Amino acid sequence: MSYQVPALTATNYPVWAIKVKSIMDAYGLWGTVEPRALGEEPDAKKSKQALAFLFQAIPEDMVLQMASYTDPKQEGETVDEFATKLSGLASKARGLGYKLEEVDMVKRLLDSMPKSFL
Repeated sequence: MSYQVPALTATNYPVWAIKVKSIMDAYGLWGTVEPRALGEEPDAKKSKQALAFLFQAIPEDMVLQMASYTDPKQEGETVDEFATKLSGLASKARGLGYKLEEVDMVKRLLDSMPKSFL
């Protein structure tokens, strides 16, 4: 049996995450993503398969942001770093003539934050 990889959109993260976890678990890949014991190394082949799976499930505009990842568990960014990055993007948008209100910034921050931050 094969499973169709659901595509991540701006509004479907909670459902997408459940589906992706379920499918990756069915393929025996979820163990490369979930927390590991200190010093425990994942199976290299499964790790590459999980990463390839995740690249199929994300929008093309996110692929370049994640291109440097070599491990599907990589998520070393803190909330402060994430907020700083979003603020930098807002500054660039203002430089192009697009005004982003603070309310919009907070909404975008909360909407785009990885589940582990919440």
